[in-house]
Amino acid sequence: MKRSSRSPAGRLLYAQSGGVTAVINATAAGVIEAARAKGVQVYAARNGILGALREELIDTSKETAAAIAALRHTPGGAFGSCRYKLKSLEANRAEYERLIEVLRAHDIRWFLYNGGNDSADTALKISQIGKALGYDIRCIGVPKTVDNDLAVTDCCPGFGSVAKYTAVATLEASLDVASMADTSTKVFILEVMGRHAGWIAAAAGLAGNSADAPPHLILFPERVFDEAAFLAKVKATVERVGWCTVVASEGIRNAEGQFLAEAGGRDAFGHAQLGGVAPVLAALVKEKLGYKYHWALPDYLQRSARHLASKTDADQAYAVGKAGVEYALAGQNAVMPVIVRTADVPYRWKIESAPLSKVANREKKMPASFLTRDGFGITAAARRYLAPLIQGEAPLPYGKDGLPKYVQLKNLAVAKQLPAFKP
Repeated sequence: MKRSSRSPAGRLLYAQSGGVTAVINATAAGVIEAARAKGVQVYAARNGILGALREELIDTSKETAAAIAALRHTPGGAFGSCRYKLKSLEANRAEYERLIEVLRAHDIRWFLYNGGNDSADTALKISQIGKALGYDIRCIGVPKTVDNDLAVTDCCPGFGSVAKYTAVATLEASLDVASMADTSTKVFILEVMGRHAGWIAAAAGLAGNSADAPPHLILFPERVFDEAAFLAKVKATVERVGWCTVVASEGIRNAEGQFLAEAGGRDAFGHAQLGGVAPVLAALVKEKLGYKYHWALPDYLQRSARHLASKTDADQAYAVGKAGVEYALAGQNAVMPVIVRTADVPYRWKIESAPLSKVANREKKMPASFLTRDGFGITAAARRYLAPLIQGEAPLPYGKDGLPKYVQLKNLAVAKQLPAFKP
C-alpha cells in the first residue's frame, strides 16, 4: 500500500485474543478499513500476542477491499487467536524486550489488541513497557467477549449474537420438548458459557415472558446452587406444565464455592477447566426425580453462529474497531473504545474512550436487580437491558450450494528481520 505524503508515519498492528466470536472479524474490518482511509498500513499478528512475540506478522495490505469487507459477515478469527497471558515485567522481562524489538523492527507505532479482560491487561502492560523501554507505542484495547463481563462498557461485542442464539435455541428446543413430553423427555437442560457471570444464561430468559414459558429455571454463577430448591422447582414445573426447560451457566457453584463441573485442569490464563454442568444436573434429575431427560452443550456453536448474529452486535463490533484506530491515531494510549447506552426505547448507543486501567482484570457480573427473588429467572430490568442487544438480523450472502459465502484471507507473511524467539 502506497502512503501519501500526509499519511502518518509508522504501521498499526492488530491482533485477536481469546475465544473468538461471530462478529470479531467485523471489528477487524473496522480496524483495517479505518486505517486504510487514513493511509496507515496494517499488520496483523498471527495467533494473537504469540504472533507478535514470534514475529509472525501478516500484511493486510495484500488483501482486496472486497475481502476485508467480507470479514464483516465471516465468523471465527481471521488472523488466528490465542490464550496467552503476559506475566509482569519483573517475572519475564525477556518477553517485553522481544515485543519492543519486533515493534521497532517493523516501525509499528500503534497496537490494537482485540479481546477480553486478560487482553485489556496485556494492552495496558505493553503501553507501560513501551515507556519504560523508550519506545513510543500507542496501545488500544478493543473489547470482545461473549461473556459480557468487561467493566465500563455497557455491553461487549460478541455477546449480543450469543444472546440471540441462546434465546432462539431455548425457544426452539422447548417447542420440541413440549411436543414429546407426554411419552418422552420431561426435562431439557441447556448448558451455556459463563464462568463467573450469568449474562448468556440470562439471555435465555428472553425466550418467554410468562410463569409457564420456557426457560422455567435459569441457573446463574451469581447465585449459590441449592440442590433441594432446584429439584423442588423442576418437580413443581413438570407437575404443572408437563415438562421443564433448564438453562445453566457452566460456572455455577455449590455452597462450598466449588464448580459443579470442575474437571481439575487449568487453561493458559489460570482458569479452572470445566467439564460440563449439564450432565451433572441431568444425573440429579434422574436420580432424585426419576424423570427422563435430555441435555445439550452448544459450546463453540453458540459463539460461532454468524447465521444468527444480532445486527446490533455486528454494528457495535465494527464501530469499536473503527473508533480504536481513531483513538490511536489521535495519540490516545492505554484506552478502550467502550459502548455507552443513551436510551433503552428506542435503543441508542455511542462509543466513548475509557482508561484501560478501569477495564483490565475487572469483571462485571449480573446485578442483583436483574435476578428474580427465587434466583431462577430474570426481572423486567434485565429484559430492558438485554432485549435491544439481540435486535435486528445481519444477513449473509449465500452460494449456489446453499452455504454461506465466508471469506478466507491470503494472510501473506511479512518477512522476518529478527532471530527466532520461543515464548
